[in-house]
Formats: sequence, C-alpha cells, structure tokens
Amino acid sequence: MIHRVHFTQLAGVLLLTIACSHAQAESAFDARLKNLEDELRCLVCQNQTLADSNAGLAGDLRREVRELAQQGKSDAEIKDYLVARYGDFVLYKPPVKPTTWLLWFGPFAFLLGGAVVWLAVLRRRGATSGEANPPAPVPAAPSTHEARARALLDEPSET
Repeated sequence: MIHRVHFTQLAGVLLLTIACSHAQAESAFDARLKNLEDELRCLVCQNQTLADSNAGLAGDLRREVRELAQQGKSDAEIKDYLVARYGDFVLYKPPVKPTTWLLWFGPFAFLLGGAVVWLAVLRRRGATSGEANPPAPVPAAPSTHEARARALLDEPSET
C-alpha cells in the first residue's frame, strides 16, 4: 500500500512537472510570437504593428506567422518569407539599403529643405528692408478745428 501511494504521488508530481514545462514552453512560444508581431507592420494600417492591428489582413498574417513558427522556422526565416512576399514594407524597421533610402533619409531631407527655404526668405526680407529706407513721415498740416482747439488750450486762463 505504501508503494502505491508513493507511485501515485510520484506520477502526480511527474504530470504536474510536465504540465508546468508545457505551460512554460507555450508562454515562451507566445512571447516569441508577440516579439515577431511587434517587428512586423500591418499592411492595411501601415503605422501599426501586426500585434496592435485589428484589421482582417493583420489577423491572417498573425495566423501565418504562428503556423510558420510551429513548423520550426526561425524568426529570421519568417521575416525573410514575409519580405519575399510583401517587400521590406512589412518590416516595422526596414533595413537601410538603396531602395529604402527615401524612407530613412527623406524626413531629414525635407527638414533641411525647409530650413534652407526659411533662411532664404529671411535673407530676402532683410535685403528688401535694408535697401528701401522710406523717409520719415511728414506730419500733416493741422486742420482749422485742430488749430482753434490748440489755441484755446494754450490761452492763459482768466480765473
């Protein structure tokens, strides 16, 4: 009887250990998928990761990524497969290469171009205001009403 109790307890501990290791493996697999989905772009939303998107195509791509991972493909193989199918745009951080230079350096080029235009406008304004110094305005001759009011104010009071 004592042997049966120990065997039952041992079997229970063994099953619990297997279940825990299976749960850990599943959580590690899910964490791997989450990391992959964070590195991939939704092709519909364009500025959301695959993990954040609720679009139908994003769901299809998530299922495809899961299937590829279950087949034993590495993260690099999965990304290469998706890039071959959808182009570098599917990567949330595409590689720097001649076909993606505009994507990487375009914003800086626009910023630099804007600064050049702004400086040109400022210089042009400075040049036009420096060339034409308008003469000081000539005060207008006082009207008769103004002259009379001034005279009344300037008169000594008789009090």
